Amino acid sequence: MTQTLTDRFAALQAERERTWNPEQLERNAAQRRILIERHDANALPALGDTVTPFTLIDQDGRELTRDQILADGPAVLVFFRFGGCPACNIALPYYNETLLPALTQRGVRLVAVSAQLPVDRELIARHGLGFTVAGDPGYALARALGITFLPEERPEVAPGQSWIGATLGTNSYEIDTPAVLALDEDARIRFLDVSPDWLARTDSEAVLAALPEPARRVVSGVR
Repeated sequence: MTQTLTDRFAALQAERERTWNPEQLERNAAQRRILIERHDANALPALGDTVTPFTLIDQDGRELTRDQILADGPAVLVFFRFGGCPACNIALPYYNETLLPALTQRGVRLVAVSAQLPVDRELIARHGLGFTVAGDPGYALARALGITFLPEERPEVAPGQSWIGATLGTNSYEIDTPAVLALDEDARIRFLDVSPDWLARTDSEAVLAALPEPARRVVSGVR
């Protein structure tokens, strides 16, 4: 039986409880609590709203527009934090394993999106991801959806210091909130689930339940 995303995150948390000190654990938990408290679901776009045109940059450095993504039908966009995020390295392989095959059967494209540019190609290779991974220049799409956040702690950065803004290539502490967005072929929102707690993300079953079933071929009058 395929392990759920919730179970996979629970295993990550259990490992951290074994290996992290109490202060580190509490700091991580506090960061997630703050994001949950800040989250305003009423500020998000509504089902049926149209997502205006956008342009992403794929792993090969090519432009990928909204209309290109939807050219052959509906699409699902999975927003993640960045290539080195431990939770994202659990979530994206999970979607590759459980969501991609079902979406392919239904003729629905899957694209993973973060603010990170250029795209972390090592992330794709590490997990053998079979879907497109793209960067969102200037947070344009994520900001339009209202799904970025700034962490509480934003210390000054010394020249040459390693920090999230350098990793993302944005020179900013701003990060995408994990989310799953499903668009109909006319760019209307069919499903949007935002996860302010990055250890509690959307399971594949919830996404698939919001999408049309694949067409069934009728043979000799029997479905």
